[in-house]
Amino acid sequence: MIEAGDRVLLVGEGREFFTRAGVGTLSTDKGQIDLGSLIGAKGGDVLTTHSGSRFIVRIPRPTDFFTHGKRSGAPMLPKDIGLVIAYTGMNHHDDVLDAGTGSGIAAIYFGGVAKTVRTYEVRPEFSALALKNINEAKLRNVEAVAADFLSSDGLFDVVHLDMQIQPEHITHAQSLLKSGGYLACYTPFLEQMSIVVDAAQMLFSEVHTHELIEREMTRSKRGTRPSTSVCHSGYITIARK
Repeated sequence: MIEAGDRVLLVGEGREFFTRAGVGTLSTDKGQIDLGSLIGAKGGDVLTTHSGSRFIVRIPRPTDFFTHGKRSGAPMLPKDIGLVIAYTGMNHHDDVLDAGTGSGIAAIYFGGVAKTVRTYEVRPEFSALALKNINEAKLRNVEAVAADFLSSDGLFDVVHLDMQIQPEHITHAQSLLKSGGYLACYTPFLEQMSIVVDAAQMLFSEVHTHELIEREMTRSKRGTRPSTSVCHSGYITIARK
């Protein structure tokens, strides 16, 4: 059941609205929706605007926070987050440390998979924004910490870094990992990737770097072809302790 203050996605009539249940009215080009009517509703229910347009209620998933959540910068793309989850084998038994929180999008994806997630962001204003997104995703297993990653402690199954990585960050990550655990580093440039690989090869038994190329397909009356969107985003280095 949707409660007051919950984020809700309304989809219909070729439109999509990321709104909040509660007092007030959502005004759209398809008519007005009473946001109070969302309280007590559930995913799949249909709401009708005052002008007769119908919208389906959806409970937001991580993909919706990637699209609609407030951002402090460019988050990792879902394809790269998925690669991290797949190549580390992240699962519901895992304690995960994430660093370079940004808007908290990766932490939200991880929070739906792992047992616990602790995410570090050195910039307090970014951490506060990420915490708002995490709370709106209703993830009680994700903790946002406004602090330098190098101050972190504990033992984790997976450590994920999406930040300006230096050798000392790799050394610290290795000290936080359980035996057999994984380090995953996202780097947008080859020069940064080289720093990660050179440092990791001194400390980890397995080190592999991946570039995931994604091509969305578009279909029209003329035919089907790959989208012209940029398919490169960055490099993911996976290292196992």
